[in-house]
Amino acid sequence: MPRTVSRRALVGAALTTLTAAAVAPGAAAAGRRPYQDPPIRHIPLQGAVNVRDVGGYRTLGGGRVRHGLVYRSDALAKLTDTDVTTLAGLGLRRVVDYRVPVEIQYDGADRLPAGLTAESRPVSDNGLYAQMMAAIGSKDPARQEEMLGGGRAAAFMRSVYPRFVSDADNRARFAATLRDAAYGTGGRGALLYHCTSGKDRTGWTTYMLLLLLGVPERTVVDDYLASNAFRAAYDAKVRDGLKQSGMMLDPDLLIPLQEVRTEYLSAAVDQARADYGSLGRYVSRGLGLDGHTVTALRHRLLD
Repeated sequence: MPRTVSRRALVGAALTTLTAAAVAPGAAAAGRRPYQDPPIRHIPLQGAVNVRDVGGYRTLGGGRVRHGLVYRSDALAKLTDTDVTTLAGLGLRRVVDYRVPVEIQYDGADRLPAGLTAESRPVSDNGLYAQMMAAIGSKDPARQEEMLGGGRAAAFMRSVYPRFVSDADNRARFAATLRDAAYGTGGRGALLYHCTSGKDRTGWTTYMLLLLLGVPERTVVDDYLASNAFRAAYDAKVRDGLKQSGMMLDPDLLIPLQEVRTEYLSAAVDQARADYGSLGRYVSRGLGLDGHTVTALRHRLLD
């Protein structure tokens, strides 16, 4: 962190950014691939596709988010032995699992290096996972169209995000993860948090974290949207498998559930403003994170 800028000034700048943050449709510039500027440090694994180091981004105050301290990912239940070895090399000390019980029941518990156990902090997905599985499991094209067609899938996603803000249990679990990032997990170990796809609950956590660190809001939105690039091939393969197996006549109905979109993120930001007046007040009052925590976050995670 540059010595010429006081930490108090940087914290103030971060909170100002939070107050002013606005997610606009089309936030990623046309023709700009969101993972190119700045480059995202992707962790290539066979059993998970959206594992990333949150570090590397430049901040408004001239600093840079440190690599190797915070990671975000999709579910880790299907990791290979080689994948587990790769994770062991990241120096993880805490893994936070946002999945609700039905997700873990279906996909399985995380596979982690020896000595690590995922901490369950279930954040409600407003029934998203159950809704998707019910639609697929019906094997009925008419039922699937009734549940997901005509813009209903996207509308359902827009109903998921506000609960990240309005539900007290959800707020407490997001806050706990941000405190883990601020104060460390014991020694110099790293934190990893994840949900099923690593895009919605994980995406909201990362959005708030990077804004608090003073990363420009446009860059933070690009990072959120990058899940679409990292998940594209896997999600297309899932849709193709559902069509080939006869489970879905039109698996493209799932695309709004598989993607992240600025309209989804906007739904959470709008809820924060409705409930608290601004994202800054959502942080201080909704999440209960005071200035000392924001200072600790920046001190620990910024060069």
